[in-house]
Amino acid sequence: MEKGSGRRGAGGEVTISRQIPEAHLSRTLGFFQHIGVTADLPPNCQEKDFYSHLIRGILQVQRVERGHLTCLFCVVPAVANYYGGLHGGAVAIIVELVSIACARTVVAEDKELFLGELSMSYLSAAPAKAEVVTDASVVRSGRNVTVIAVEFKMKKTSKLIYTGRATFYNMPIAKL
Repeated sequence: MEKGSGRRGAGGEVTISRQIPEAHLSRTLGFFQHIGVTADLPPNCQEKDFYSHLIRGILQVQRVERGHLTCLFCVVPAVANYYGGLHGGAVAIIVELVSIACARTVVAEDKELFLGELSMSYLSAAPAKAEVVTDASVVRSGRNVTVIAVEFKMKKTSKLIYTGRATFYNMPIAKL
């Protein structure tokens, strides 16, 4: 990649290729500025585990069974993206949290869960104020590995909007 002149951005120096037309560059940088990428985060948003606390505040547990967990949440502005739908990062955090809880319904407490893989499929958007149901279920749980599948559906229509899959490694807790 050919390197061009540097510009000063919020995060420091930005390297810009000479192959990008000025009009495209201007629109790209303008988009980031318009959505607030260059803005400073409020101090409370910089606290440790801020997003996990935020997500735990909207999740409501509906049903817990061995190998299965159902939760409900509403798409509030705090978890919405620039376009008003559920933010992809919020989907990932929800998959992780409900997967851990679902895995704990089958994995013994003397085993530590280590997240080895997390994947999501974004099929459709959940609009603002929509109620969404998440269903997590154990796909496989053995001595060393537990796999959880999560489905997100619109409560009103049962339309599938996101899917997720988490793979955990089950490890004995160290005795120090």
